[in-house]
Order: sequence, then structure tokens, then C-alpha cells
Amino acid sequence: MIVVAGEALIDLVPQQASADGEPLPPLLPRLGGGPYNTAVALGRLGSRVTFCSRISTDGFGEALLGGLHAAGAGTSLVQRGPEPTTLAVAAIDADGSAGYGFYTSGSADRLFELPPELPSEVRALVLGTCSLVLEPGASAYEALLRREAERGVFTLLDPNIRPGLIDDPDAYRARFEGWLPSVSLLKVSEDDAKWLGGSPERWLAKGPAAVVLTRGERGLTVFTRDGREASVPAAPVTVADTIGAGDTVNAALLHELARRDALSPGALDGPTARTWTEVLAFAARAAAVTCSRTGAEPPYASELT
Repeated sequence: MIVVAGEALIDLVPQQASADGEPLPPLLPRLGGGPYNTAVALGRLGSRVTFCSRISTDGFGEALLGGLHAAGAGTSLVQRGPEPTTLAVAAIDADGSAGYGFYTSGSADRLFELPPELPSEVRALVLGTCSLVLEPGASAYEALLRREAERGVFTLLDPNIRPGLIDDPDAYRARFEGWLPSVSLLKVSEDDAKWLGGSPERWLAKGPAAVVLTRGERGLTVFTRDGREASVPAAPVTVADTIGAGDTVNAALLHELARRDALSPGALDGPTARTWTEVLAFAARAAAVTCSRTGAEPPYASELT
């Protein structure tokens, strides 16, 4: 089983402006949040996955739970609370890339508490995005990462940087590097890497066995602790928007590594460059499907066969 821990929220995605001269486009609510999208993508791909978070009891929260159930993701580790659901207002550029403004004050996911030790059948833990920034929940997620890594659980970290949420960039960068000894696989976008001011070589020296760098329309590259490197191009697609593309990459990487029995301590020292190329190519295809439709709508396994 794979556990994905982090926020679930509602993306408000702008639609085409109306023809009557309305200055603001209508906003369509879509289920979202980086970890949430990853859990849904894993479920749709057929992986056994459980979501670990704190979700509101409001209408948006009920819809988020419904989306997890529809994808086949478990919710036994979901905490509930009466506080409102976090909202993220998306702004879509001409190339389909998305920026976000967040409404997080007093929201349910910020009050996440450290759960008991995860079940023994858990093979991997995934964390990232807003959940590792917004306190007091961020400290609970960090404690979860460290505790489960110490007992040998494979961990994937996707920082998925949202600069507008980070009040002290230098403090966050130091905290990020402090997480790396507890990370098995680090996935970062080129924008993340630029903002963090680091490099795969630097991060590999601090703990992860592999770093996957996503490069937008130029594809994906993996760097491994033992010096191997492999790249694949992006799969061709007409981009509707990029919401959820990186989250889909997380899910696809884990799904394929699990299929190869590579979700265990030390397992990432085994895959050859050819194997990594196959894993990355699968992730690129999955992300392309997500990019082909609006909002975070990752593919089902049947769409990638």
C-alpha cells in the first residue's frame, strides 16, 4: 500500500469569459491539492493507495472524499474537522501553465495531527506542496516523514513550491535540506530547483537515492546516487492546462517502481538506465493525458495501455 499525505483543496479554475462583456471569467470548482491529485492518480492507475490528511466536513470536503472513493483510494487515515476547505484560485497562462492564489486561513487541512504509526503493509509514503509549509500541520507532516523513514518506509518528496505561501524563503530552504536524509526519491520541477537554489548533485549527497527533474515540454530526467542519468522527451499533446501534471508524474513513478518491486530501502540502487527510461516514459505519457484536459484529471490505467 502507498500512503499519500498532504492537503486536499478546491481549485477555482477560470473558464472562458462570457460574451456579454463580463470583466471576470467564471470560476469552476475542481477537486485538487498536490497530494490529493497524486492519491487520485495512483488509484486510477490501479495502485493500492490510502490518503492521509485532514478534510473539512463542509460540502467541498464531502466532494473531496467522494473523489477519493471514486478513484479507489482509501480514506481510513483521513481526519475530519468543521473548518472550511482551502481554496486555490488558478490563473492560466497562454501556454497552459498555472499559477495560484491561496485562501488558507483557518482551513481544516492546516490542523492535521500526527497519526499513529502507519500499517505494516505500507510500502511508500508521499508528501509535499502546501502541507509542508502551513503550520501547525506542517510540523506534523514533517514528523510523519521522519518517523516512517526511520522505520524503513520508502519516501517520495515533491516540494512543489508555492512562493506566495512561504514567508521566509531562506528558512524554508534550510528546512527542505533537513528533510533530505529522510527522502528516498526527490521529484522537483525546474522552477522548484531554481527557487530552491540547489542541484540534483547537491541533493543526492544529502540522502535521496534518486532525483527526478521535470522540465515541462522538454521532458524528464533522473539522476541517481551512483552517477546514472536518463532522460525522456515529453509526450506530444495539445495542452489545455498543466494543473495536476506534476502530481500525475509522482503517481506514475511510484506505480511503475512498485510494479518493478523497487519500493523498498536500497531498491533505487538497482534500476538500470534502461529501466529508468521506461519508468520516465510512462510518467511522461500519464502527465500528457492530464495536460490534455482542464483541471487535475489524471488518467486511468486503460488510457495508457
